Amino acid sequence: MWNERYSLPGFAYGTTPNDFLFEVANRLPKGRVLALCDGEGRNGVFLAERGHDVVALDGSAVGLKKAEALAAERGTSIETIAADLNDYHIPPNTYDAVVAIFAHLPQPLRERVHREAVASLKPGGMFVLEAYTPRQVGRGTGGPRALPMLMDVPILEGELAGLDFEILREVEREIQEGAYHTGDSATVQVLGVKR
Repeated sequence: MWNERYSLPGFAYGTTPNDFLFEVANRLPKGRVLALCDGEGRNGVFLAERGHDVVALDGSAVGLKKAEALAAERGTSIETIAADLNDYHIPPNTYDAVVAIFAHLPQPLRERVHREAVASLKPGGMFVLEAYTPRQVGRGTGGPRALPMLMDVPILEGELAGLDFEILREVEREIQEGAYHTGDSATVQVLGVKR
């Protein structure tokens, strides 16, 4: 499904970074950043432009090729890893930051990926997440329809054990990110620091 979506002309979610990531980007430590489920690269490329050493991970090789092209067009570069998260394990103590923007996964897989993402952070490393909450269902403005793939504050407090939260909130906000995220939306936002 993702290869098909990313094969279409243009960028499914645009080429500008997610608003929440943009808001907190200057708080991230410089260094190696993992961009989970980075698709066509809008968030990873934005961070590379800011001087981070970015690893963009996604299941779609088609999306990542567009990410590499976007980086080149903007005079920067990113490392890409095309991998199915069911089979890929994030190495521990590797990253200065991990970014998960609308990285909606089936619940058991998401729990493991979140555990591994926290473990992959160096001490003082930061985790950034924005995702749709269950209140998003029925709005038709983006995100999965399956409730187990959606997240809220209590879920993330459990799954992201080991982080101290600088931001942990649910918000209602207008999103304009390409053709698939557009309109009034209910999201949860996280900025956490590895103890």
